[in-house]
Amino acid sequence: MPSVIGGTMKISRRSAIATTATGAAALAAASLETRVFAADQASGGKGRIHHSVCKWCYPKVALEDLCVFAKANGLASIELLGPTEWPTLAKHGLTCAMTGNPTIDGLGGINKAFNRLEHHDKLVRVYSDYIPLAAKAGLKNVICFSGNRDSLDDQTGLQNCATGLKRLMSVCEQNGVTLVMELLNSRVDHKDYMCDKSAWGVALCRAIGSERFKLLYDIYHMQIMEGDVIATIRRDHAYFAHYHTGGVPGRNEIDESQELQYPAIMRAIVDTKFTGHVAQEFIPKRDPLTSLKQGITICDV
Repeated sequence: MPSVIGGTMKISRRSAIATTATGAAALAAASLETRVFAADQASGGKGRIHHSVCKWCYPKVALEDLCVFAKANGLASIELLGPTEWPTLAKHGLTCAMTGNPTIDGLGGINKAFNRLEHHDKLVRVYSDYIPLAAKAGLKNVICFSGNRDSLDDQTGLQNCATGLKRLMSVCEQNGVTLVMELLNSRVDHKDYMCDKSAWGVALCRAIGSERFKLLYDIYHMQIMEGDVIATIRRDHAYFAHYHTGGVPGRNEIDESQELQYPAIMRAIVDTKFTGHVAQEFIPKRDPLTSLKQGITICDV
């Protein structure tokens, strides 16, 4: 994810903002609808799920190579990337359905973010720069996090998040960008993370009261925390802007080796008339691109 530390910028999963105007303009020029249609045509997919993939799960696959694979296999997006990587996607006619997150002075990542009032001024400043940058590139979703509890009670943390995030809603609305907070498990992967239950996230959405703030419903994480995945999707889908996959347990392939029934989950998502993206975010144990292709096929209902 993108990050900004001490005013200097670098790019990685948690790295900082930089941009290329030519690449941004090229990405904005191709509509989401065009890219999705082209991806479906290329792969012979059904077109009811818009497919994406998280680059960080494939560290040994060069971005250029992953783009070529994506175009041939029905992916419309490669995500959790920063501005210096967006032009590569544009070159291949792909989008970044969920951008990485900007950070500054160690703030804005999973552990330290919007649930502390003292973080707000810096976070609002860096997101206020990043959101228009994403909009200029034609991107619609920017990720954010709650931060860890660190002894803070959930209600106070929710109120603090709402206070800080409300300051960004006018920027989001002016730029047509949705700020999306990821639901993560606090049992296995992200100990003490606050936004670890869908009910807490939905309550935050209601407190903020803007269509420009929603949730990233990570199926892997929420299966660990609460289960009841399909019922949750049916009940709360209006608050979900994006979905991530992953096999449980282990966060590996989403096939019959794990406990989730992904075809049924995808059909539940389709039934909600969802028009966003579902991203593969599992860590392959076998040949990476073979497993990725299998995951796309499983989710193409």
